[in-house]
Amino acid sequence: MTETEHTQRFRRAIEEFDRANADDPNFERVSGTLQAKELVYSQRMTATLDEFEPTAPEVVRLAARCQHIRRWTVPRSTYPEGRDGYRRWRSDLAQFHAETAADILTRVGYDADTVRRVQVLLRKERLKVDAEVQLLEDVACLVFLTYYLPAFVEQHEELKVIEVLRKTWRKMSTRGQSVALELDLPDDLRSLVGSAIAPVE
Repeated sequence: MTETEHTQRFRRAIEEFDRANADDPNFERVSGTLQAKELVYSQRMTATLDEFEPTAPEVVRLAARCQHIRRWTVPRSTYPEGRDGYRRWRSDLAQFHAETAADILTRVGYDADTVRRVQVLLRKERLKVDAEVQLLEDVACLVFLTYYLPAFVEQHEELKVIEVLRKTWRKMSTRGQSVALELDLPDDLRSLVGSAIAPVE
């Protein structure tokens, strides 16, 4: 495969991921324009990855763009309340994203090994051990802190927010944590992050 063909295949995959996410019936206002929420999320993942690790491998770039592909079709409300229901939902979601991405990647011409590797990344297998999985997780955490933490704070009590921030922090690498501390967060959110990462007495 020539370099041009390789570039075109990657571009087709991104276009197909975006087309799938553009069907999201939920919208977010960005720069005054309503846009499909999961499409916005995927673009933020790519932009954050490009800033955090500009030389990221192609498989990570693909996984970043499709991490939440068609997420709205597997709603949390279809699973039982409580921690066990939440964990099952997250596990099923990861598998759904992996299968949906695999269909698209195979259709645009990626080989089986690449497809399987993207699926491993989307399922976050061997986090903290696999460097590429960790890179994807760092980016996802940075996207959450940068774009979605304010809304999360509004929807939940402070103790719940701090609990989630602690879990988020534990999933990040040392480098990811360092970058997170440099994010331009409002003072109230920065204070919450500080409370979450402070040693527990």
